[in-house]
Amino acid sequence: MLTRIMAIALLVISLPASAEFTSSLSTGFDYSTGKYGGTTSTDILYIPVTGKFQSDDLFLKLTVPYISVTSANGVVRGIGKFKTATTTRSTTRSGLGDIIASAGYTVLESDSLMLDIVGNIKFGTADAGKNLGTGENDYSAQLDGYYTLSKTTMFATAGYKVMGAPAGITVNNIAYGTLGVSQKTGEKGSAGLMLDVSQSSSELSPGIRELSVFVSKKISKTLKAQANLMKGFSDSSPDYGGGLMFTGLF
Repeated sequence: MLTRIMAIALLVISLPASAEFTSSLSTGFDYSTGKYGGTTSTDILYIPVTGKFQSDDLFLKLTVPYISVTSANGVVRGIGKFKTATTTRSTTRSGLGDIIASAGYTVLESDSLMLDIVGNIKFGTADAGKNLGTGENDYSAQLDGYYTLSKTTMFATAGYKVMGAPAGITVNNIAYGTLGVSQKTGEKGSAGLMLDVSQSSSELSPGIRELSVFVSKKISKTLKAQANLMKGFSDSSPDYGGGLMFTGLF
């Protein structure tokens, strides 16, 4: 399965904004389908609830997801395609996904440039017995950068992840990154493009290559909607995906 799945949860990109204290709650869905190097498709429905708290330069974020996986392949999220026998009969397994906690700090902020240092812990709360996750924790650190020029914001992420794996499975720690651009389409809207890449975590799981387009619209002063479409370009990525997220400010 995927190694990227949280990031698309989600594609709610925090463009630079000044506020002494803010809090938000996001939810929605992401759906993807792909063969991941096999002969039958794996379909994933991902429904996260994300709470974010920001005070001056510090922010904290927690994502609690529900996940449903329909597949006939021996695929485990975060590791790749196991070399096990598969059947032509698809089964659906669902439940709590991997909970993710993040903490970040803005180390540089000017009129056009912002840099954040972020640490993430992916807790292995998804049921490994149902192939919803590895059952192990992952730890990552990243640098997020945003550069705004008039109505255009360019953004990038560079990070490193320490991968957890079940007993008997060998995985590599990986570097990962994102490049993207967002363009304002009016006072309340924007649209953009982003590329996600990562190194291979094991010989069974090539690095991810995913290209996404997204649109965002402010429905009110406190509510925003964002939709995205994604195309994968490796056996660790879904063939196609898309989702819709809503974010409320409090």
